[in-house]
Amino acid sequence: MASSQFVSHCTIDALERAASQLKDGNLIAFPTETVYGLGADANNEAAVARIYKVKGRPADHPLIVHIGDWQLMGEWTEEIPDYAIDLARAFWPGPMTLILKRSELAKDFITGGQETVGIRVPNQTLALQLLNEFSKVGGKGIAAPSANRFGQVSPTTAEAVRQELGAFLSEADAILDGGPCAVGLESTIIDCTGTNPKILRPGAITVEDIKGVTGLEVESPERSEIRVSGSLENHYAPDAQVLLDIDPQPGDGFIALAEIPTPNGVIRLAAPKTIEAFAHDLYAALREGDAKELMRIVVAQPKGDGIAIAIRDRLKRAASNF
Repeated sequence: MASSQFVSHCTIDALERAASQLKDGNLIAFPTETVYGLGADANNEAAVARIYKVKGRPADHPLIVHIGDWQLMGEWTEEIPDYAIDLARAFWPGPMTLILKRSELAKDFITGGQETVGIRVPNQTLALQLLNEFSKVGGKGIAAPSANRFGQVSPTTAEAVRQELGAFLSEADAILDGGPCAVGLESTIIDCTGTNPKILRPGAITVEDIKGVTGLEVESPERSEIRVSGSLENHYAPDAQVLLDIDPQPGDGFIALAEIPTPNGVIRLAAPKTIEAFAHDLYAALREGDAKELMRIVVAQPKGDGIAIAIRDRLKRAASNF
């Protein structure tokens, strides 16, 4: 297949065209504040099947439905608890996905055959404009996992999407270039089907954030029966071997906070000054290690709570590929 075109200057005409392409059953890769997503009409089974084919994604792995306004989640879900509404009001648009009981609109090809569906409102201008234009042509939502091959490192730039998926996309598909993603890690996924919220995938919205808004204790995610994106043991992995919290050797790639010096002969891939910058830079640094054809990438994991928990979660999964 030919490499997909770029829409570098995302004018209103380009977004209207992308919305029509989605409605016609094509795929659109687009930026969010977390990572780039590979989008399809969430009501078009054939289009959604192409997402799975392009990504090489298991058919029972559910997708997240992106909508343009939190008040639209009632179309896709049922039995919404008050605390879920509180979370939606507080953090949408934002890097948070809520898992709720699905309505009839959410079919098995979106939910992986489960009785739940993941919903989110992205906090990225281009993504929201695309969702708005898609709504104008009758679209109800855009199903969008990360725009990479299954299990690989999520893309945070349009160029990374092109490198990862360009050969698998058709001329009728498109990549919208909205610049680098602001957060750099996938959304927090919160199970809202129980009495208390439960984090199934950590992200920028933290336990403290959730407790602060809902006043509820956040349950442990252990032994959850709900399948969600990024929950497999081996995920977010580059081709290089990822090693955690060891001394890097000459020729290794190295990712660590700026305060940690680079040993002689070690190739520094990222030296972020803050935990937030660490999250922002992580996937690009892992991709750079592969571009340099490194055999090993050593990461000094950030300590603490907040988004550092999400960073360690992604690194644990990336390091399990060997």
